[in-house]
Amino acid sequence: MIKKIAILGLGKEGRAVVRFAKKQNKQDEIWILDKLPLGPKGLNVPKIKNINFNCGKDYLKNLNQFDIVFRSPGVPYNLPEIQKAIKAGVNFSSGTHLFFENYKGLIIGVAGTKGKGTTSTLIYKILQAASKSKIKNPFQGRKIFLAGNIGIPMLDILPKLDEKSISILELSSFQMQDLKKSPNIAVVLGFFPDHLDIHKNFKEYIEAEEVIAKYQGSKDVVFYFSENKYSKKIAQNNKAKKISVNHQEPENSFLSKKDFTKIREIIKIPGEHSFKNTIMAATVACFLKAPKEIIFKAISDFKGNEHRLELVRTIYINLPKHLSLYPNNDKRKHTSASIEIYNDSASTTPETTAAAIQSFNEPKILIAGGKDKSLNYLPLTQALKNFNVKSIILFGENKDKIAKTINKYQVSSDECKVILVKNMKIAINLAYKFAKSLIIKSHTPNLIIVFSPGSTSFDMFKDYADRGEKFKKLVKQLKS
Repeated sequence: MIKKIAILGLGKEGRAVVRFAKKQNKQDEIWILDKLPLGPKGLNVPKIKNINFNCGKDYLKNLNQFDIVFRSPGVPYNLPEIQKAIKAGVNFSSGTHLFFENYKGLIIGVAGTKGKGTTSTLIYKILQAASKSKIKNPFQGRKIFLAGNIGIPMLDILPKLDEKSISILELSSFQMQDLKKSPNIAVVLGFFPDHLDIHKNFKEYIEAEEVIAKYQGSKDVVFYFSENKYSKKIAQNNKAKKISVNHQEPENSFLSKKDFTKIREIIKIPGEHSFKNTIMAATVACFLKAPKEIIFKAISDFKGNEHRLELVRTIYINLPKHLSLYPNNDKRKHTSASIEIYNDSASTTPETTAAAIQSFNEPKILIAGGKDKSLNYLPLTQALKNFNVKSIILFGENKDKIAKTINKYQVSSDECKVILVKNMKIAINLAYKFAKSLIIKSHTPNLIIVFSPGSTSFDMFKDYADRGEKFKKLVKQLKS
């Protein structure tokens, strides 16, 4: 039977659904529905047999004419047209649905407001290393995959799976919002307000995230951060085996205090939040019986994901001969100071920017701002007060809102100035100029410039990755 299929949103996942649908039945009538118009400035796609397009402002009209609609994560579930079509009996699905209905092997799903990318990647790195290791372990020769919200569509790995495969999936609230299945192993990280520009409220956001463990059975396992009340609540709402994790001290038998100390010594990615996510990844791997030797080696080798507190450049500043950064009786002789510049473009909430600030003891200059998500910036101001931030440079659509919050709570002062600029290039150049001045003026041997927007990128950029790439390009153009 020939079906009329709609793919709602032609991003990475939408394109993966198109490929999947064409393989299932080449005779099906497939429609691409997207808010972007066709053409070089919108969707620049070639004409394909049996592929039709309805693009532009009216792309959601007549949804009830389709046998099935596949919604991409970037298309809000709560749009009135979608809800009306659901009530009318239209069958809605997604790439995530298709994967959970057809996968083979084991799924490890990772959910949380932030830290999903780091945690899922590190679990993947550990199990991948174990699969290739000569040390005897349960993963030798098994296929290990990483997919989901991290950028690789799940459907692209589906044909490669067998009964012994392990799929590590980074799962967003948008992917899980209408899902009725949970992974075999759920990894529940911390939660705080996010995506409130798309979700109705925080309650609905948490309800979407609850799917990570909601449908688990008695043979499944859920790991959760015990100090986060939302994580704890999500983990309890199922029949699975429950394993609590606390990065302050061991709460289960899989890692010891000695192991915690070892991980602190070898971890390469900065920040207490990074240590916390690493402890979670190591606990999951240890539970699955990956040898600790392999776990520690993978942690030591892991330098973090792109756009997440990524060190872009270290610039050394030659000091005047008469200037000493240390007392006269200090035996150290330094003729230069350093400015380290970090790209944290994946930071899209005030909490993640606060975590970035707290990741460094050195004096810091913060660059932030972007498109607002109806979030409260109070968590950011609390971190600014206590973690040696010398200047805050803001650009983007919400720069005035952030500045107003900072000024309201008296963070801005002669010691820490708030400066508003038009764009990223001006922000970088000003931060660098101020950093050099501060090194000379305050006798500071090391200084950090961190770009951690605390906001989405859609006011000026395609996405957070595009924003991060442009930041890195501009930083590399700075003249030392």
